[in-house]
Amino acid sequence: MRRLIAALAGVLLLIAPASAQTPWTLVKSYPHDPEAFTEGLFFHDGALYESTGLEGQSEIRKVALKSGKILQRRVVKPPYFGEGIVHWDDRIISLTWRHRQGFIWSLKDMSPVGDFRYEGEGWGLTQDGRSLIMSDGTAQLRFIDPEPLTEQRRITVTWNGRTVPRLNELEWVKGEIWANIWYDTRIARIDPATGAVIDWIELAPLLKAAGVKADEAVANGIAYDAAKDRVFVTGKNWPRLFEIKVER
Repeated sequence: MRRLIAALAGVLLLIAPASAQTPWTLVKSYPHDPEAFTEGLFFHDGALYESTGLEGQSEIRKVALKSGKILQRRVVKPPYFGEGIVHWDDRIISLTWRHRQGFIWSLKDMSPVGDFRYEGEGWGLTQDGRSLIMSDGTAQLRFIDPEPLTEQRRITVTWNGRTVPRLNELEWVKGEIWANIWYDTRIARIDPATGAVIDWIELAPLLKAAGVKADEAVANGIAYDAAKDRVFVTGKNWPRLFEIKVER
């Protein structure tokens, strides 16, 4: 059912005129757990932090970049389906899909330190240094006050005047919001002030490089290392994580 709804919702996106697309080059390839149904990803202090989904398989993980080894993990217990994650100060904030339930974890040891509620579904999370930014599977992005974890405002994401639904995993990159699109191989580069898509990053070649086919193994997972200006991307059940150099 979720796939059918997504297919119907994405009709306008699929018929939208193609862009020139932002060029990129492959820098490196790293191991990635093929059992990880990736829903959220960020880079912090030399390591990757990853959220995996599916009920009974959801986890929050700290992962070594070069080896893909899991350094720390915290199980998100059923019935929750883990979704996006982001760090804020000394905490990790995480979402769940349909239970309207978010969790707060210690960044140091991933111990649970709190929870919160939100309306609708939870998909992706990132932050711009002032607000958390959340996707919910629609064309809207929510800006969340990180302290009381309450919604501040929303923007609607558009491309050539048409809404862009199925916004999924998010990352803040040099003043832009980057978003995976569920069941699409492209990353949208979004202007956070207007919601307009600036351009697209096409990841289709990486599906082939990862040795996966689309279906559920979609591109999902963007992490940015601001200190070294590195972009990492992966997907659900991909055996590889890729570092790419994006020409902007």
